[in-house]
This record gives sequence, structure tokens and C-alpha cells, in this order.
Amino acid sequence: MSLLEDPMHPGEVLKELYLDPLEMGAIAFARRLGVPRTRIERLIKGTTGITPDTALRLARVFNTTPAYWVNLQTNHDMALAAKEIDVSNIEPLVAT
Repeated sequence: MSLLEDPMHPGEVLKELYLDPLEMGAIAFARRLGVPRTRIERLIKGTTGITPDTALRLARVFNTTPAYWVNLQTNHDMALAAKEIDVSNIEPLVAT
């Protein structure tokens, strides 16, 4: 499967592309952001998603944009929804 069909959870992106290269663990990173360690631990495990608050903090610390983090979450959520929700019986509206 391609990344477009099965995008990574933003917590996985955070861990693999940012924290691992910095050799920084969840606890130290949470302290740096001023958030509870459980927020970062759950994010990395994929049991919680990116909130606007977290997106703002991640954007600041990594010099990215909040939209980058929110879009990672949205792409992940949409990929999951597309696998679970059948919309084939919905007829598109057509303007007359």
C-alpha cells in the first residue's frame, strides 16, 4: 500500500522523523512542550490524535506550521474512514 492510501499516524511521523533522530524520548519532549507526558505517549502510540493545541506546540518547536500537523491527522482519519464507510449507495445530486 502507498502512503497516500495508508498514511502514517501523525504520532508515528513525530516519533520516526523527529524524535528518533534527536534521540529524544516522550517524557523529555513533553517537558519541552509543557504538556503532560501521557499526551505525547498516547500520540506516539497512535491512541490519540493531533489537537489544535498540540499542532501549535509542534509547529513552534519544529519550525513547521500547525496546518502540517493537522493535515497529517486529517489524511490519516480520512484514509481510515474511507476503508470503513460505504457510500456507494448514495446518489450524487445533479443541478438542473
